[in-house]
Amino acid sequence: MAAPVEPVSVSTPLVVRSVRTGGMLFAFGAAQFVGAMAVVQQKYPGYSLTRNYISDLGGAQSPWALGFDASVIVLGLCTAFGVLLAAPAFDPRPSRGFGLLFLLVAGVGAVGVGVFPETTPVLHGAAHVIASDIAFLGAGLGLVVLSFAMRRRPRWRLSGPYTLLSGSLVLVAIALFLTGTYLGLGPGGTERLIVAPVLLWGIVIGVRLIRLPRLAPGVTGVVAT
Repeated sequence: MAAPVEPVSVSTPLVVRSVRTGGMLFAFGAAQFVGAMAVVQQKYPGYSLTRNYISDLGGAQSPWALGFDASVIVLGLCTAFGVLLAAPAFDPRPSRGFGLLFLLVAGVGAVGVGVFPETTPVLHGAAHVIASDIAFLGAGLGLVVLSFAMRRRPRWRLSGPYTLLSGSLVLVAIALFLTGTYLGLGPGGTERLIVAPVLLWGIVIGVRLIRLPRLAPGVTGVVAT
């Protein structure tokens, strides 16, 4: 007997396609940025994962700065558009609206990081710092708030707690970074504690969204086959 499905609307194909496309953008944006960091680090003479900030890869001393900055912009754009496209996959609750809004702001902040590298003299260099802070805080708050929109759906049974944990780790790492409590990891290592959970979440949840129509036939707008 076929699994029961929820009623579908006339826009069913568009809803399904948008969710899957949003997941692809999340996963691609995060994966390409991880790859860019790995490559540019190798081209940066004497680069240290603990002493150097991530943004140093896009500064004047980095031989492949343009490639890194472009990758950050792609990450931000993928995040922003991914949020808009994947929104139907989450319950229409206030926590979804605020959570996705924070993630959208984080995407815009990431674009700003790439547009204004750390050596850019805009606002005496403050533009880069502001953009970074927006990206970090937006991502951490977005994941924590969004997790509450995932609590009551069986399809998010594991992903909801994982999202909450990821966001909480980001916020704790931000607090450590701002207070200079590096725990022996240095500023660069502590900054990576902020970024790593977000990038991993983008890949994991992105893949989950891509597979969601097939794995959860009860999702609105999905026809079981």
